[in-house]
Amino acid sequence: MLATDAPGRQVGVREFRDHLTTLLREAAAGQSVLITAHGKVLAELRPPPPSAAPRRPGALRGQIRMAADFDATPDEVLDVMEGGGEGVG
Repeated sequence: MLATDAPGRQVGVREFRDHLTTLLREAAAGQSVLITAHGKVLAELRPPPPSAAPRRPGALRGQIRMAADFDATPDEVLDVMEGGGEGVG
Protein backbone atom coordinates (compact mmCIF):
# COMPACT_ATOMS: atom_id res chain seq x y z
CA MET A 1 0.00 0.00 0.00
CA LEU A 2 2.11 2.97 1.25
CA ALA A 3 5.86 3.31 1.31
CA THR A 4 7.73 2.93 4.59
CA ASP A 5 7.72 5.70 7.19
CA ALA A 6 11.46 6.34 6.80
CA PRO A 7 12.65 9.96 6.57
CA GLY A 8 12.55 11.23 2.99
CA ARG A 9 9.71 8.87 2.15
CA GLN A 10 8.47 9.27 -1.41
CA VAL A 11 5.15 8.43 -3.02
CA GLY A 12 4.11 8.74 -6.64
CA VAL A 13 1.26 10.96 -7.75
CA ARG A 14 -1.09 8.00 -8.22
CA GLU A 15 -0.32 6.63 -4.74
CA PHE A 16 -0.70 10.13 -3.30
CA ARG A 17 -4.12 10.51 -4.94
CA ASP A 18 -5.27 7.04 -3.87
CA HIS A 19 -4.19 7.50 -0.24
CA LEU A 20 -4.67 11.22 0.29
CA THR A 21 -6.67 10.94 3.51
CA THR A 22 -4.14 8.58 5.08
CA LEU A 23 -1.21 10.79 4.05
CA LEU A 24 -2.90 13.88 5.47
CA ARG A 25 -3.43 12.10 8.79
CA GLU A 26 0.23 11.08 8.79
CA ALA A 27 1.31 14.67 8.11
CA ALA A 28 -0.85 15.86 10.99
CA ALA A 29 0.94 13.25 13.14
CA GLY A 30 4.36 14.67 12.19
CA GLN A 31 5.49 12.71 9.13
CA SER A 32 6.73 14.26 5.87
CA VAL A 33 6.25 12.81 2.40
CA LEU A 34 7.74 13.77 -0.96
CA ILE A 35 5.33 13.50 -3.88
CA THR A 36 7.06 12.45 -7.10
CA ALA A 37 6.34 11.91 -10.78
CA HIS A 38 8.76 9.94 -12.92
CA GLY A 39 11.42 10.17 -10.20
CA LYS A 40 11.20 13.96 -9.93
CA VAL A 41 10.03 15.58 -6.68
CA LEU A 42 6.95 17.73 -7.33
CA ALA A 43 5.92 18.67 -3.81
CA GLU A 44 6.42 17.98 -0.14
CA LEU A 45 3.62 17.21 2.27
CA ARG A 46 4.72 17.99 5.81
CA PRO A 47 3.23 18.76 9.20
CA PRO A 48 2.27 22.36 9.95
CA PRO A 49 4.71 24.43 12.01
CA PRO A 50 4.09 24.61 15.74
CA SER A 51 1.44 27.14 16.63
CA ALA A 52 2.54 30.40 18.15
CA ALA A 53 1.40 31.08 21.68
CA PRO A 54 -2.08 32.60 21.71
CA ARG A 55 -2.17 36.37 21.96
CA ARG A 56 -3.18 37.82 25.30
CA PRO A 57 -5.09 41.09 25.02
CA GLY A 58 -3.57 43.72 27.28
CA ALA A 59 -0.22 41.91 27.67
CA LEU A 60 1.68 45.14 26.85
CA ARG A 61 -0.53 47.45 28.89
CA GLY A 62 1.56 50.22 30.42
CA GLN A 63 4.61 49.44 28.26
CA ILE A 64 3.72 51.43 25.13
CA ARG A 65 3.67 55.22 25.07
CA MET A 66 2.40 57.51 22.31
CA ALA A 67 3.68 61.02 21.73
CA ALA A 68 1.24 63.75 22.75
CA ASP A 69 1.04 64.92 19.12
CA PHE A 70 0.68 61.42 17.65
CA ASP A 71 -2.48 62.19 15.70
CA ALA A 72 -1.57 65.78 14.74
CA THR A 73 -0.80 66.27 11.04
CA PRO A 74 1.93 68.87 10.35
CA ASP A 75 0.76 71.98 8.46
CA GLU A 76 3.14 71.34 5.53
CA VAL A 77 1.66 67.86 5.04
CA LEU A 78 -1.89 69.22 5.19
CA ASP A 79 -0.94 71.90 2.64
CA VAL A 80 0.35 69.25 0.20
CA MET A 81 -2.69 67.06 0.75
CA GLU A 82 -5.01 69.98 0.04
CA GLY A 83 -3.16 70.78 -3.19
CA GLY A 84 -1.41 73.92 -2.07
CA GLY A 85 2.17 72.62 -1.82
CA GLU A 86 4.79 71.19 -4.13
CA GLY A 87 4.83 67.73 -2.68
CA VAL A 88 7.57 65.64 -1.15
CA GLY A 89 10.77 64.60 -2.91
